[in-house]
Amino acid sequence: MKITEVKAVYPDYRNVAPSWRTHFWQIVVRVETDQGIVGVGYGGGGVAGVEVVNKHFRELLLGKDIATTQDIKEAWDHLYSASLPYGRKGIAIMALSGVDLALWDLLGKGENCPVYELIGDRKKDSVRSYATGTDIEWYTELGFTAHKFPHRWVSDKDISTAIATADKARNLLGQKALIMIDTYMSWSFDITLEMSKSLKEFDIYWFEDVINPDALVAQAELRNLVKPTLIAGGEHEFTEYGYQEIARTKALDLWQPDITWCGGLTSGIRITEMGNDLNIPVVPHRGGEVWGLHLIVSSTCDDLAEVLPGTKGGNKDDLWIGEPYPLNGYISPTDGPGFGVTVNEALLP
Repeated sequence: MKITEVKAVYPDYRNVAPSWRTHFWQIVVRVETDQGIVGVGYGGGGVAGVEVVNKHFRELLLGKDIATTQDIKEAWDHLYSASLPYGRKGIAIMALSGVDLALWDLLGKGENCPVYELIGDRKKDSVRSYATGTDIEWYTELGFTAHKFPHRWVSDKDISTAIATADKARNLLGQKALIMIDTYMSWSFDITLEMSKSLKEFDIYWFEDVINPDALVAQAELRNLVKPTLIAGGEHEFTEYGYQEIARTKALDLWQPDITWCGGLTSGIRITEMGNDLNIPVVPHRGGEVWGLHLIVSSTCDDLAEVLPGTKGGNKDDLWIGEPYPLNGYISPTDGPGFGVTVNEALLP
């Protein structure tokens, strides 16, 4: 299949938080071919990422043949090298993620098979999913046995808030449930130690993004001080090159690459293989979305996939049609060609 067009657009989101997500949330990438097959992908970088795809990556991809997974990997390497002057991390790699995922979707459709078959032998029929959010009662009703709740540190009273939320989650979900906390870089080294002591009775599985992701040495120190709770992170790291530094410093117990940010599926595969070689568990950030789910079922990724159900009765932007949803706490990708989803045209400009 020869590429004839590449185009990124920023969806008309109606239910995103009024923050950086207003203009820098996810983009949709389309790759068209001379055979009429269209691949779609999901990347980051927002309106800036759209410009990277349409004003740079497009011209490098037009006329390229995509017939094998090796063609996709070579395209990734070419785009990465071409964006080095302004890329390596951040928006350029987020945009590259969307292009890469569109190419994998394209090849799956061309071969009439799901992407997970292109990656390798399927290793998991279904994946245990964990619900991220605040509506613990609803997640319990839906059958989840794993849950991650957000916690932001503002003042000392937030210790009691964390204790109350963890206690509620443990009581509702049971003693065998996995409970995790996402701090979104709002804790400090000392706060993490204090939280570890205060939450000990609740058997927290991991603390996520506890401090600035560049503070690798400090995170490595925390690993030994908060055991058995794991120090998790990596959603703000990019490509296998960034993860090589995480590996060198032994900063994290558990890696969480975001497949729509870290460089796409090509990068996700390389990061997962590195983690496997080092016996480090890999749990893709937002792994319940199809982009990460296909990787999880066909690789050595841990048997955990993050989903974001929101709140009961709440509004969400249903950008992707055909997405799988958890049933009794487990989720599986569909067997449709590519990633098995189509974009909701009503949300595109």
